[in-house]
Amino acid sequence: MIVLKNVSLLRGVKPVLDQANATIHPGEKVGLIGRNGAGKSSLFSLLAGRLHPDAGDVEFPPAWLQPGGMAEVAQNMPETDEDATEYVLQGDTRLMKAKADLAAAEAADDGNAIGEAHANLAEAGHFDAPARAQALLLGLGFTLEQALAPVNSFSGGWRMRLQLARALMCPASLLLLDEPTNHLDLDALVWLEAWLQRYEGTLIIISHDREFLDAITKVTLHLDDGKLTRYTGGYTAFESMRAERMSQQQAAFAKQQDKIAHLSKFIARFKAQASKARQAQSRVKALERMEKLAPVLTASDFQFSFPEPQSLPNPMLSLKELACGYHREGAAPLTIVSGINRSVLPGQRIGILGANGQGKSTVVKTLSRMNKLVSGEITEGKGLSIGYFAQQELDVLRPDEGPMQHMIRLAREVGPNAREQELRDFLGRFQFSGDMVNQPVHQFSGGEKARLVLALVVWQRPNLLLLDEPTNHLDLTTREALSMALNEFEGTVMLVSHDRALLREVCDEFWLVAKGEVSTFDGDLDDYQKYLADVAREAAQAAKAARSADRGTSPSVTTETQPASEPAVFNSKGKEDRKAQAAARQKLNEQLRPLKAELKKVDERMSKAHEEHAKLTQSLGSISIGPSERADQGKRLKALDDEIAELEARWLELSEAIEQIGA
Repeated sequence: MIVLKNVSLLRGVKPVLDQANATIHPGEKVGLIGRNGAGKSSLFSLLAGRLHPDAGDVEFPPAWLQPGGMAEVAQNMPETDEDATEYVLQGDTRLMKAKADLAAAEAADDGNAIGEAHANLAEAGHFDAPARAQALLLGLGFTLEQALAPVNSFSGGWRMRLQLARALMCPASLLLLDEPTNHLDLDALVWLEAWLQRYEGTLIIISHDREFLDAITKVTLHLDDGKLTRYTGGYTAFESMRAERMSQQQAAFAKQQDKIAHLSKFIARFKAQASKARQAQSRVKALERMEKLAPVLTASDFQFSFPEPQSLPNPMLSLKELACGYHREGAAPLTIVSGINRSVLPGQRIGILGANGQGKSTVVKTLSRMNKLVSGEITEGKGLSIGYFAQQELDVLRPDEGPMQHMIRLAREVGPNAREQELRDFLGRFQFSGDMVNQPVHQFSGGEKARLVLALVVWQRPNLLLLDEPTNHLDLTTREALSMALNEFEGTVMLVSHDRALLREVCDEFWLVAKGEVSTFDGDLDDYQKYLADVAREAAQAAKAARSADRGTSPSVTTETQPASEPAVFNSKGKEDRKAQAAARQKLNEQLRPLKAELKKVDERMSKAHEEHAKLTQSLGSISIGPSERADQGKRLKALDDEIAELEARWLELSEAIEQIGA
């Protein structure tokens, strides 16, 4: 296990850890959370051995300190002509050592050493290692062609995915992941989530994606004011327990009550009006979140809101045969998405879904006037005011200018005009004060740049928000503040994000960008994840068929052909055919009946286990229970975690069996 005993750590004169204590057991999946600047990455450096404590002790299992015992995502960008698969393979330190040992043994012509090296190679999975490396790359969004391309051919974001794949390739006992989802789209994020759930080692992960943390972690370490506090459960459990503690301090969140009253009045006034029903429903979601999060958000010194729009044109935008892409000098435009015929109406909350590279950002950039349209028409409603948050903040920021220069130019060119003191006060609401208002943007962290872009958007008083991955560099409390602000916003929101919690809380409908088109996605995010699984399954079947064709063999008798000895009862006609079909249905039902009965029992038990788990989690957050009772509840919570994992695995097995028989 990892044990921190009274550890103190300084970065310069700033204390990162102050007499901190924590214990992490083997095999635990731990979420490390805290505000931006709290010192989470410094703690990772301490665990990785790059920093040493100024006081106290850090204890590790000796094996974890050996080469390959620990893995993390390297932050330096790779520069090499090696292909991506070979680069990822090198992350398997055990395999690389076995290869080096074999080369040394062969050079020394040592037969015993050669035999031992071959045994070590086999144990390290030498024969299927390239396939495992490519599986990681494909899961993270690379194509098979890209998996064989040189590393130097990829952009920065894709190279970070390569670094992530290389870390996952290492058979380490301890895996440290610092914001692994920042450069992933929703498809790759879902794949990574499933991979980490199967990971058997100890995992410590820094992330600001609450659903990602909830799906993976069973323990939460909260770093605040130099102290580490351990909570049982994922982020939602932590949030609930911490909110309960803080709710006992009424004065800390009394100022939130005015907002709650305002939302309640809006809901009561407009819920019955058809024209305002959707906006009222959004306020219901905001109120539900606020009542739960009010105490937590008061701990954050960053809260904001969008001012009420001056007008709400109807429609906001009208798109006719719109084609989006890129204009190229001396060449025809490159079209990414075409044939878009849609209207954007007041009050809509649209989430834009689609795999990386399909054109989500291209569509948003075109609607925001950042890119010229390739063809078609965009008709803007009278009084339209667009607030655009760019995925790459430097698309809208000037690196050599400070926040004050950005605000002065915005007030002069776009409005409204304001005195310098008013601009200083406004920037102060976004945590830019003192000399920081004149500090060049290129010196800012990712979170500070994101807050400045938000400030520029809010100042313009938009009625249409176009947000492209706004949460990439925001910590969890700031993401919650953004969610609250968006739900209170009176205008229209169009959102591209891999943060599923934000999409669920803000969006009422979804557009899907895929295969060069934009279509309505009828369903929620759970349906979208099923859709992604179906697409992956179809791709795998197509690849299998292609490989079979290359080998000149039939793909599968069970799916493609029928043996001549068995009649094709579903294709014949007449009375005999109907009898045969009825018999087949009866046989099918007989096969399915016991599986469905067991599935129902598993479902019921799983529901009861989740209910008991939620009650125990809430009880553990109470300060009224004694140490003995808390220990018993903790043991029961661990037993429930294990039982739920077994039930979920059995549920999946039964569901897959039912699906296969039905097919």
